[in-house]
Amino acid sequence: MKFYTRLLLTIAAIIVCGIALFMSITFSYRSKSTDTLQVNDLTQTVKENWDDIASFDPSEFSDEMIIFNSDDFVVYSKVGIELKNVNSIEEAVNKGCLCMSVADGSRLMGTIIIPDPDKLRFDMVKQKLIGAAMIMALLFILAGVLYGSYVRRNIIDPFKRMEKFAVNVASGSLDEPIMLEKNNLFGAFTESFDIMREELKRSRQIEAELKQKEKEMIASLSHDLKTPITGIKLICELLSVKVKDGYVLKKVGSIHQKSEQINILVSDLLASVLDDLGEMNVSCCDESSEILHEIIAEHDSRGLANEGEIPQCLIQVDRPRLSQVVGNIVSNSYKYAGTAIDISYSINDSCLEMSIRDHGEGVPADELDMITSKFYRGKKNSVGKDGSGLGLYIARELMDKMNGELICSCPSDGFCVTLMIPLS
Repeated sequence: MKFYTRLLLTIAAIIVCGIALFMSITFSYRSKSTDTLQVNDLTQTVKENWDDIASFDPSEFSDEMIIFNSDDFVVYSKVGIELKNVNSIEEAVNKGCLCMSVADGSRLMGTIIIPDPDKLRFDMVKQKLIGAAMIMALLFILAGVLYGSYVRRNIIDPFKRMEKFAVNVASGSLDEPIMLEKNNLFGAFTESFDIMREELKRSRQIEAELKQKEKEMIASLSHDLKTPITGIKLICELLSVKVKDGYVLKKVGSIHQKSEQINILVSDLLASVLDDLGEMNVSCCDESSEILHEIIAEHDSRGLANEGEIPQCLIQVDRPRLSQVVGNIVSNSYKYAGTAIDISYSINDSCLEMSIRDHGEGVPADELDMITSKFYRGKKNSVGKDGSGLGLYIARELMDKMNGELICSCPSDGFCVTLMIPLS
Protein backbone atom coordinates (compact mmCIF):
# COMPACT_ATOMS: atom_id res chain seq x y z
CA MET A 1 0.00 0.00 0.00
CA LYS A 2 2.87 2.40 0.78
CA PHE A 3 4.43 1.72 -2.61
CA TYR A 4 1.08 2.46 -4.31
CA THR A 5 0.87 5.81 -2.48
CA ARG A 6 4.45 6.69 -3.45
CA LEU A 7 3.72 5.78 -7.07
CA LEU A 8 0.64 8.03 -7.19
CA LEU A 9 2.59 10.91 -5.60
CA THR A 10 5.37 10.45 -8.17
CA ILE A 11 2.90 10.56 -11.08
CA ALA A 12 1.21 13.63 -9.57
CA ALA A 13 4.63 15.33 -9.21
CA ILE A 14 5.42 14.59 -12.87
CA ILE A 15 2.11 16.13 -13.94
CA VAL A 16 2.66 19.25 -11.78
CA CYS A 17 6.24 19.68 -13.04
CA GLY A 18 5.06 19.30 -16.64
CA ILE A 19 2.36 21.94 -16.19
CA ALA A 20 4.85 24.28 -14.50
CA LEU A 21 7.41 23.76 -17.30
CA PHE A 22 4.85 24.51 -20.00
CA MET A 23 3.62 27.60 -18.19
CA SER A 24 7.16 28.94 -17.64
CA ILE A 25 8.10 28.43 -21.31
CA THR A 26 4.83 29.95 -22.50
CA PHE A 27 5.02 33.01 -20.28
CA SER A 28 8.69 33.54 -21.17
CA TYR A 29 7.59 34.61 -24.64
CA ARG A 30 6.63 38.26 -25.00
CA SER A 31 5.64 39.63 -28.35
CA LYS A 32 7.73 42.67 -29.19
CA SER A 33 6.99 45.12 -32.02
CA THR A 34 9.73 46.19 -34.44
CA ASP A 35 11.84 49.18 -33.36
CA THR A 36 10.78 51.89 -35.88
CA LEU A 37 13.75 54.11 -35.17
CA GLN A 38 16.17 51.30 -35.79
CA VAL A 39 14.42 50.38 -39.04
CA ASN A 40 14.54 53.99 -40.24
CA ASP A 41 18.19 54.25 -39.23
CA LEU A 42 18.99 51.05 -41.18
CA THR A 43 17.12 52.31 -44.24
CA GLN A 44 18.89 55.69 -44.15
CA THR A 45 22.31 54.07 -43.70
CA VAL A 46 21.78 51.74 -46.69
CA LYS A 47 20.57 54.69 -48.78
CA GLU A 48 23.70 56.66 -47.93
CA ASN A 49 25.98 53.74 -48.77
CA TRP A 50 24.08 52.59 -51.85
CA ASP A 51 26.85 53.50 -54.26
CA ASP A 52 29.39 51.56 -52.16
CA ILE A 53 27.07 48.87 -50.78
CA ALA A 54 29.72 46.16 -50.92
CA SER A 55 31.63 47.86 -48.08
CA PHE A 56 28.46 48.19 -45.98
CA ASP A 57 28.68 46.58 -42.48
CA PRO A 58 25.20 45.61 -41.17
CA SER A 59 26.45 44.03 -37.93
CA GLU A 60 25.09 46.85 -35.78
CA PHE A 61 21.62 46.27 -37.23
CA SER A 62 21.33 42.52 -37.92
CA ASP A 63 23.47 39.38 -38.26
CA GLU A 64 21.79 38.51 -41.57
CA MET A 65 20.71 40.79 -44.43
CA ILE A 66 19.91 40.69 -48.13
CA ILE A 67 19.52 43.81 -50.26
CA PHE A 68 17.70 43.68 -53.60
CA ASN A 69 17.84 46.54 -56.14
CA SER A 70 14.77 47.79 -57.95
CA ASP A 71 15.15 45.01 -60.53
CA ASP A 72 15.09 42.31 -57.79
CA PHE A 73 18.78 41.51 -58.18
CA VAL A 74 20.82 40.86 -55.08
CA VAL A 75 23.33 43.67 -54.47
CA TYR A 76 24.30 42.64 -50.99
CA SER A 77 24.00 39.30 -49.16
CA LYS A 78 24.98 38.15 -45.72
CA VAL A 79 22.90 35.08 -44.94
CA GLY A 80 22.70 32.47 -42.20
CA ILE A 81 20.06 29.97 -41.17
CA GLU A 82 17.11 32.35 -41.31
CA LEU A 83 17.72 33.83 -44.78
CA LYS A 84 19.14 30.71 -46.37
CA ASN A 85 17.53 29.93 -49.75
CA VAL A 86 15.84 33.34 -49.91
CA ASN A 87 16.26 34.35 -53.58
CA SER A 88 13.47 36.84 -54.00
CA ILE A 89 11.37 39.32 -52.12
CA GLU A 90 8.35 37.05 -52.47
CA GLU A 91 10.21 34.19 -50.74
CA ALA A 92 11.28 36.58 -47.97
CA VAL A 93 7.67 37.63 -47.43
CA ASN A 94 6.58 33.97 -47.30
CA LYS A 95 9.21 33.20 -44.66
CA GLY A 96 7.98 36.08 -42.49
CA CYS A 97 11.04 38.32 -42.90
CA LEU A 98 11.01 42.08 -42.54
CA CYS A 99 11.03 43.81 -45.94
CA MET A 100 11.96 47.56 -45.95
CA SER A 101 11.96 49.72 -49.07
CA VAL A 102 14.85 52.09 -49.81
CA ALA A 103 13.68 55.12 -51.78
CA ASP A 104 15.14 58.40 -52.99
CA GLY A 105 12.13 60.62 -53.11
CA SER A 106 9.66 58.83 -55.35
CA ARG A 107 12.31 56.59 -56.90
CA LEU A 108 12.56 53.02 -55.49
CA MET A 109 16.19 52.14 -55.05
CA GLY A 110 15.81 48.65 -53.55
CA THR A 111 14.55 46.45 -50.71
CA ILE A 112 16.26 45.40 -47.48
CA ILE A 113 15.46 41.89 -46.13
CA ILE A 114 16.28 41.01 -42.49
CA PRO A 115 14.89 38.27 -40.17
CA ASP A 116 11.96 39.29 -37.96
CA PRO A 117 13.37 39.27 -34.38
CA ASP A 118 9.90 38.59 -32.93
CA LYS A 119 9.50 35.55 -35.18
CA LEU A 120 12.94 34.30 -34.10
CA ARG A 121 11.92 34.47 -30.46
CA PHE A 122 8.63 32.76 -31.26
CA ASP A 123 10.39 29.93 -33.14
CA MET A 124 12.81 29.46 -30.25
CA VAL A 125 9.96 29.21 -27.73
CA LYS A 126 8.15 26.84 -30.08
CA GLN A 127 11.19 24.54 -30.20
CA LYS A 128 11.42 24.60 -26.43
CA LEU A 129 7.74 23.73 -26.16
CA ILE A 130 8.13 20.83 -28.60
CA GLY A 131 11.16 19.55 -26.68
CA ALA A 132 9.34 19.91 -23.37
CA ALA A 133 6.28 18.14 -24.81
CA MET A 134 8.42 15.22 -25.97
CA ILE A 135 10.10 14.96 -22.58
CA MET A 136 6.72 15.07 -20.84
CA ALA A 137 5.33 12.45 -23.22
CA LEU A 138 8.23 10.14 -22.42
CA LEU A 139 7.77 10.77 -18.69
CA PHE A 140 4.03 10.07 -18.95
CA ILE A 141 4.70 6.87 -20.93
CA LEU A 142 7.22 5.79 -18.30
CA ALA A 143 4.76 6.62 -15.51
CA GLY A 144 2.02 4.72 -17.38
CA VAL A 145 4.27 1.68 -17.79
CA LEU A 146 5.20 1.77 -14.11
CA TYR A 147 1.58 2.17 -13.05
CA GLY A 148 0.43 -0.56 -15.44
CA SER A 149 3.14 -2.87 -14.16
CA TYR A 150 2.13 -2.12 -10.58
CA VAL A 151 -1.58 -2.69 -11.31
CA ARG A 152 -0.83 -5.98 -13.09
CA ARG A 153 1.48 -7.26 -10.36
CA ASN A 154 -0.58 -6.09 -7.39
CA ILE A 155 -4.19 -6.16 -8.66
CA ILE A 156 -4.69 -8.24 -11.81
CA ASP A 157 -2.33 -11.13 -10.97
CA PRO A 158 -3.64 -11.41 -7.37
CA PHE A 159 -7.21 -11.49 -8.72
CA LYS A 160 -6.24 -14.30 -11.12
CA ARG A 161 -4.63 -16.23 -8.26
CA MET A 162 -7.75 -15.67 -6.18
CA GLU A 163 -9.91 -16.90 -9.05
CA LYS A 164 -7.79 -20.07 -9.34
CA PHE A 165 -7.95 -20.46 -5.55
CA ALA A 166 -11.77 -20.18 -5.62
CA VAL A 167 -11.98 -22.83 -8.38
CA ASN A 168 -9.75 -25.17 -6.34
CA VAL A 169 -11.87 -24.66 -3.22
CA ALA A 170 -15.09 -25.24 -5.19
CA SER A 171 -13.67 -28.48 -6.63
CA GLY A 172 -12.69 -29.68 -3.15
CA SER A 173 -8.94 -29.15 -3.44
CA LEU A 174 -8.14 -27.59 -0.07
CA ASP A 175 -4.44 -28.41 0.25
CA GLU A 176 -3.01 -25.56 -1.84
CA PRO A 177 -2.88 -22.20 0.01
CA ILE A 178 -3.16 -18.85 -1.73
CA MET A 179 0.27 -17.18 -1.82
CA LEU A 180 0.02 -13.39 -1.43
CA GLU A 181 2.13 -10.94 0.56
CA LYS A 182 0.50 -9.33 3.57
CA ASN A 183 1.47 -5.82 2.39
CA ASN A 184 -0.44 -6.41 -0.85
CA LEU A 185 -3.60 -4.38 -1.51
CA PHE A 186 -5.64 -7.57 -0.92
CA GLY A 187 -3.35 -8.99 1.76
CA ALA A 188 -5.84 -9.01 4.63
CA PHE A 189 -8.66 -10.07 2.30
CA THR A 190 -6.75 -13.05 0.90
CA GLU A 191 -5.52 -14.02 4.35
CA SER A 192 -9.16 -14.32 5.42
CA PHE A 193 -9.80 -16.55 2.38
CA ASP A 194 -6.90 -18.77 3.36
CA ILE A 195 -8.23 -19.04 6.91
CA MET A 196 -11.58 -20.07 5.39
CA ARG A 197 -9.76 -22.74 3.32
CA GLU A 198 -8.08 -24.14 6.42
CA GLU A 199 -11.40 -24.23 8.29
CA LEU A 200 -13.11 -25.97 5.36
CA LYS A 201 -10.27 -28.49 5.19
CA ARG A 202 -10.55 -29.18 8.91
CA SER A 203 -14.35 -29.54 8.61
CA ARG A 204 -13.94 -31.95 5.70
CA GLN A 205 -11.48 -34.04 7.70
CA ILE A 206 -13.83 -34.16 10.69
CA GLU A 207 -16.74 -35.07 8.39
CA ALA A 208 -14.71 -37.84 6.72
CA GLU A 209 -13.67 -39.24 10.11
CA LEU A 210 -17.29 -39.22 11.30
CA LYS A 211 -18.46 -40.98 8.13
CA GLN A 212 -15.71 -43.56 8.52
CA LYS A 213 -16.71 -44.23 12.12
CA GLU A 214 -20.38 -44.40 11.10
CA LYS A 215 -19.63 -46.98 8.38
CA GLU A 216 -17.47 -49.01 10.76
CA MET A 217 -20.26 -48.95 13.35
CA ILE A 218 -22.87 -50.07 10.78
CA ALA A 219 -20.54 -52.84 9.60
CA SER A 220 -20.00 -53.97 13.19
CA LEU A 221 -23.74 -53.94 13.99
CA SER A 222 -24.61 -55.73 10.74
CA HIS A 223 -22.07 -58.42 11.51
CA ASP A 224 -23.35 -58.76 15.08
CA LEU A 225 -26.98 -59.02 13.88
CA LYS A 226 -26.22 -62.00 11.69
CA THR A 227 -25.49 -64.20 14.73
CA PRO A 228 -28.95 -63.89 16.37
CA ILE A 229 -30.63 -64.13 12.97
CA THR A 230 -28.82 -67.40 12.31
CA GLY A 231 -29.93 -68.58 15.76
CA ILE A 232 -33.56 -67.73 14.97
CA LYS A 233 -33.37 -69.66 11.70
CA LEU A 234 -31.87 -72.71 13.42
CA ILE A 235 -34.59 -72.66 16.11
CA CYS A 236 -37.25 -72.42 13.41
CA GLU A 237 -35.77 -75.39 11.58
CA LEU A 238 -35.67 -77.38 14.85
CA LEU A 239 -39.27 -76.49 15.70
CA SER A 240 -40.44 -77.44 12.20
CA VAL A 241 -39.14 -80.95 12.91
CA LYS A 242 -40.35 -81.28 16.52
CA VAL A 243 -43.75 -79.53 16.38
CA LYS A 244 -46.71 -81.39 14.88
CA ASP A 245 -49.41 -78.72 15.25
CA GLY A 246 -50.25 -77.29 11.82
CA TYR A 247 -51.03 -73.79 13.08
CA VAL A 248 -47.75 -73.58 14.97
CA LEU A 249 -45.83 -74.96 11.99
CA LYS A 250 -47.33 -72.23 9.80
CA LYS A 251 -46.23 -69.53 12.25
CA VAL A 252 -42.77 -71.07 12.55
CA GLY A 253 -42.49 -71.05 8.74
CA SER A 254 -43.52 -67.41 8.67
CA ILE A 255 -40.88 -66.56 11.30
CA HIS A 256 -38.27 -68.46 9.30
CA GLN A 257 -39.24 -66.61 6.12
CA LYS A 258 -39.07 -63.18 7.82
CA SER A 259 -35.74 -64.02 9.43
CA GLU A 260 -34.40 -65.00 6.00
CA GLN A 261 -35.56 -61.61 4.59
CA ILE A 262 -33.85 -59.85 7.50
CA ASN A 263 -30.72 -61.92 6.87
CA ILE A 264 -30.64 -60.87 3.20
CA LEU A 265 -31.15 -57.18 4.09
CA VAL A 266 -28.44 -57.30 6.75
CA SER A 267 -26.08 -59.10 4.34
CA ASP A 268 -26.69 -56.47 1.66
CA LEU A 269 -26.15 -53.65 4.15
CA LEU A 270 -22.95 -55.25 5.40
CA ALA A 271 -21.66 -55.83 1.87
CA SER A 272 -22.45 -52.21 0.91
CA VAL A 273 -20.67 -50.79 3.95
CA LEU A 274 -17.67 -53.08 3.42
CA ASP A 275 -17.53 -51.91 -0.19
CA ASP A 276 -17.47 -48.27 0.97
CA LEU A 277 -14.71 -49.15 3.40
CA GLY A 278 -12.78 -50.93 0.64
CA GLU A 279 -13.01 -54.23 2.48
CA MET A 280 -15.42 -56.23 0.30
CA ASN A 281 -12.70 -58.69 -0.58
CA VAL A 282 -12.94 -61.30 -3.32
CA SER A 283 -10.67 -64.34 -3.56
CA CYS A 284 -11.07 -66.14 -6.89
CA CYS A 285 -9.94 -69.68 -7.63
CA ASP A 286 -10.64 -72.40 -10.21
CA GLU A 287 -14.02 -74.08 -9.76
CA SER A 288 -16.00 -76.57 -11.82
CA SER A 289 -19.03 -75.14 -13.60
CA GLU A 290 -21.08 -77.80 -11.72
CA ILE A 291 -21.08 -75.55 -8.65
CA LEU A 292 -23.69 -73.42 -10.42
CA HIS A 293 -26.24 -76.28 -9.91
CA GLU A 294 -25.43 -76.26 -6.21
CA ILE A 295 -25.71 -72.48 -5.96
CA ILE A 296 -29.11 -72.46 -7.70
CA ALA A 297 -30.34 -75.22 -5.39
CA GLU A 298 -29.25 -73.22 -2.34
CA HIS A 299 -31.39 -70.21 -3.27
CA ASP A 300 -34.34 -71.71 -5.19
CA SER A 301 -36.38 -72.43 -2.06
CA ARG A 302 -39.67 -72.24 -4.02
CA GLY A 303 -38.55 -74.56 -6.80
CA LEU A 304 -39.30 -72.02 -9.56
CA ALA A 305 -36.00 -72.37 -11.42
CA ASN A 306 -35.88 -74.26 -14.75
CA GLU A 307 -32.21 -74.88 -15.31
CA GLY A 308 -30.61 -75.74 -18.65
CA GLU A 309 -27.54 -77.85 -19.25
CA ILE A 310 -24.27 -76.39 -18.00
CA PRO A 311 -21.23 -76.70 -20.31
CA GLN A 312 -18.40 -78.60 -18.66
CA CYS A 313 -15.61 -76.07 -17.94
CA LEU A 314 -13.55 -74.43 -15.22
CA ILE A 315 -14.51 -70.99 -14.02
CA GLN A 316 -12.44 -68.43 -12.07
CA VAL A 317 -14.73 -67.25 -9.23
CA ASP A 318 -15.11 -66.74 -5.51
CA ARG A 319 -17.81 -69.32 -4.73
CA PRO A 320 -19.37 -67.60 -1.66
CA ARG A 321 -19.46 -64.26 -3.52
CA LEU A 322 -20.96 -65.85 -6.65
CA SER A 323 -23.56 -67.49 -4.42
CA GLN A 324 -24.36 -64.05 -2.97
CA VAL A 325 -24.80 -62.66 -6.51
CA VAL A 326 -27.14 -65.45 -7.64
CA GLY A 327 -29.03 -65.29 -4.34
CA ASN A 328 -29.73 -61.56 -4.81
CA ILE A 329 -30.99 -62.10 -8.38
CA VAL A 330 -33.24 -65.06 -7.45
CA SER A 331 -34.54 -63.18 -4.38
CA ASN A 332 -35.45 -60.19 -6.58
CA SER A 333 -37.28 -62.51 -9.00
CA TYR A 334 -39.28 -64.02 -6.14
CA LYS A 335 -40.12 -60.58 -4.77
CA TYR A 336 -41.03 -58.67 -7.94
CA ALA A 337 -42.13 -61.37 -10.44
CA GLY A 338 -43.08 -64.57 -8.62
CA THR A 339 -43.02 -66.52 -11.90
CA ALA A 340 -40.97 -69.41 -13.22
CA ILE A 341 -37.26 -68.61 -13.63
CA ASP A 342 -35.49 -69.83 -16.77
CA ILE A 343 -31.73 -70.29 -16.41
CA SER A 344 -29.60 -70.97 -19.49
CA TYR A 345 -25.86 -71.32 -20.08
CA SER A 346 -23.51 -70.84 -23.04
CA ILE A 347 -19.81 -70.32 -23.73
CA ASN A 348 -19.12 -66.80 -25.02
CA ASP A 349 -15.45 -66.15 -25.85
CA SER A 350 -13.58 -66.28 -22.51
CA CYS A 351 -16.72 -66.31 -20.37
CA LEU A 352 -19.47 -68.66 -19.31
CA GLU A 353 -22.69 -66.76 -19.98
CA MET A 354 -25.40 -67.44 -17.38
CA SER A 355 -28.83 -65.91 -18.11
CA ILE A 356 -31.45 -65.74 -15.34
CA ARG A 357 -34.85 -64.70 -16.65
CA ASP A 358 -38.29 -64.36 -15.07
CA HIS A 359 -41.63 -63.60 -16.73
CA GLY A 360 -42.95 -60.75 -14.60
CA GLU A 361 -43.74 -57.14 -15.53
CA GLY A 362 -40.07 -56.36 -16.18
CA VAL A 363 -38.37 -52.99 -15.84
CA PRO A 364 -39.04 -49.90 -18.01
CA ALA A 365 -36.32 -49.28 -20.59
CA ASP A 366 -35.46 -45.85 -19.12
CA GLU A 367 -34.64 -47.46 -15.74
CA LEU A 368 -32.35 -50.24 -16.97
CA ASP A 369 -29.18 -48.17 -16.58
CA MET A 370 -30.13 -47.14 -13.02
CA ILE A 371 -31.34 -50.32 -11.33
CA THR A 372 -27.77 -51.37 -10.50
CA SER A 373 -27.12 -48.03 -8.74
CA LYS A 374 -26.84 -47.93 -4.96
CA PHE A 375 -30.20 -47.54 -3.16
CA TYR A 376 -32.13 -47.21 -6.44
CA ARG A 377 -35.49 -48.97 -6.60
CA GLY A 378 -37.79 -49.14 -9.60
CA LYS A 379 -40.64 -46.64 -9.62
CA LYS A 380 -43.28 -49.05 -10.89
CA ASN A 381 -42.82 -52.55 -9.50
CA SER A 382 -41.29 -51.70 -6.10
CA VAL A 383 -44.43 -50.09 -4.65
CA GLY A 384 -45.54 -51.91 -1.50
CA LYS A 385 -42.53 -54.25 -1.47
CA ASP A 386 -39.71 -54.28 1.07
CA GLY A 387 -36.16 -53.64 -0.08
CA SER A 388 -33.14 -51.41 0.22
CA GLY A 389 -32.08 -51.01 -3.42
CA LEU A 390 -28.73 -52.68 -2.72
CA GLY A 391 -29.17 -56.17 -4.19
CA LEU A 392 -28.28 -55.60 -7.85
CA TYR A 393 -25.72 -52.95 -6.88
CA ILE A 394 -23.83 -55.44 -4.71
CA ALA A 395 -24.19 -58.16 -7.36
CA ARG A 396 -22.69 -55.88 -10.01
CA GLU A 397 -19.82 -54.81 -7.71
CA LEU A 398 -19.01 -58.43 -6.86
CA MET A 399 -19.03 -59.47 -10.53
CA ASP A 400 -16.69 -56.58 -11.33
CA LYS A 401 -14.33 -57.68 -8.55
CA MET A 402 -14.34 -61.22 -10.01
CA ASN A 403 -13.42 -59.76 -13.45
CA GLY A 404 -16.87 -60.62 -14.76
CA GLU A 405 -19.88 -58.55 -15.74
CA LEU A 406 -23.56 -58.21 -14.87
CA ILE A 407 -25.89 -57.14 -17.71
CA CYS A 408 -29.58 -56.29 -17.26
CA SER A 409 -32.07 -56.48 -20.13
CA CYS A 410 -35.79 -56.56 -20.80
CA PRO A 411 -36.93 -59.17 -23.35
CA SER A 412 -40.49 -59.18 -24.72
CA ASP A 413 -41.80 -60.23 -21.29
CA GLY A 414 -40.15 -60.29 -17.90
CA PHE A 415 -36.65 -59.30 -16.78
CA CYS A 416 -33.29 -60.93 -17.52
CA VAL A 417 -29.94 -60.70 -15.73
CA THR A 418 -26.93 -62.10 -17.57
CA LEU A 419 -23.77 -62.99 -15.67
CA MET A 420 -20.52 -63.10 -17.66
CA ILE A 421 -18.47 -65.51 -15.54
CA PRO A 422 -14.75 -65.61 -16.48
CA LEU A 423 -13.31 -68.95 -17.55
CA SER A 424 -10.06 -70.25 -16.06
